Amino acid sequence: MTHKIAILGASGYTGAELVRLIAEHPNMDIVALAAERKAGLSMAQVFPHLRHMDLPDLCKISEIDFSQIDLCFCALPHKTSQDVIRALPKDLKIVDLSADFRLEDAEAYEKWYGNPHSALEQQSEAVYGLTEFCRDQIRTARLVAGTGCNAATGQFVLRPLVSAGVIDLDDIILDLKCAVSGAGRSLKENLLHAELSEGYHAYAVGGTHRHLGEFDQEFSKIAGRPVHVQFTPHLLPANRGILATTYVKGDPQSVYETLKSAYEAEPFIQVLPFGETPSTHHVRGSNFCHIGVVADRVERRAIVVGALDNLTKGSSGQALQNANLMLGEVETTGLMMAPLFP
Repeated sequence: MTHKIAILGASGYTGAELVRLIAEHPNMDIVALAAERKAGLSMAQVFPHLRHMDLPDLCKISEIDFSQIDLCFCALPHKTSQDVIRALPKDLKIVDLSADFRLEDAEAYEKWYGNPHSALEQQSEAVYGLTEFCRDQIRTARLVAGTGCNAATGQFVLRPLVSAGVIDLDDIILDLKCAVSGAGRSLKENLLHAELSEGYHAYAVGGTHRHLGEFDQEFSKIAGRPVHVQFTPHLLPANRGILATTYVKGDPQSVYETLKSAYEAEPFIQVLPFGETPSTHHVRGSNFCHIGVVADRVERRAIVVGALDNLTKGSSGQALQNANLMLGEVETTGLMMAPLFP
């Protein structure tokens, strides 16, 4: 059976990544691509690297006949996504890549994103889209909320450790570096080449980054009590990739064995041999996440490093994993491509 797919927000980086992945999926056919400001253009005009693909031209969302769509990916900006999804057919399967449905509490959403939620009915039915930990709920969901790319990386590194109780929950430091594509494709002065290249800086310092809302929600839920990680993101002058270096208090060997056991059956999460650390180079363009554990020189402290591609495993690849489950496909379909190296 071929599933008919629509992508809203197809002119952004995550939209283009979805097209790249789904175009090779044996049981999915992209029948609609929406991009309001670029409606009427071909995908080849917007993304020349997709020129070889037979794709529909970009259109406005209002021009799509959703009765003919089996599943819709929404790769739209925050706030825009909730307004659009609220107006879509109530029986349409949706994977949302924005932040609009990630947080279960409406007050938490307003705190972190600065505006009231306008689609509370949809928010209450949304399932959190961290595939490896939410499979059962995702299979039967109508609306899945994809995680933030930083939030996904931090959770892959920390979730099994929080759940197993092998680390001090009041002493977690997450130092994360993210490539520039994580900021989206819109023009921003601080992302110009001359502003960004040859430099490296922290941002949202002191607990203001929006993905902290996801960390607070998910870690506290697992632990059964409030858990607040100390989190500082950094902007890398690179196109793709996230590297999360996490400092935890606990026995390094127990930390390693917990992660190894948690992910031994997972096709996309690979725990490296003890003492090895990953590189963003080794996951680039793939749906894999590599995790390494090293014993710190300070007794009973461990350093856990996670690496993934923010556009693939951190966003569009994860979205396709979720869509596969929602449509009854094998979860790995269309996602087992090898990383690009060098």
